Amino acid sequence: MKKLILAAITVTTAMAANAVCYGSGSNRTCSDGSGNTYNVQHYGNTTNVQGYNAQDGNHWNQSSQTFGNTTITNGTAANGSQWNSTTISSPGITQQFGTNSHGKSFSKTCTQYGCN
Repeated sequence: MKKLILAAITVTTAMAANAVCYGSGSNRTCSDGSGNTYNVQHYGNTTNVQGYNAQDGNHWNQSSQTFGNTTITNGTAANGSQWNSTTISSPGITQQFGTNSHGKSFSKTCTQYGCN
């Protein structure tokens, strides 16, 4: 899951840095220099992302909902496996837990001093 979350963050960062996007702020289609495409819909407290990896032809998706300081994300990996993550952020601490696409539970707590 850590790899999947890191991949999602990396994709989001790559999209912001290298992707060309079309559409409105709440509904965008983006493509990067490698031919990957991402459809992003944002409405209210919900963000949905559907992705296509041009290199292997796989599709993936995730949906996030934010309630106050808590974000719940559910997704389907390119291999069809389901995963989920809950992130709770408070001043000075972020907790994340869930189940990765291999069915394994995970939990992580981060502060300004690092993560465990």
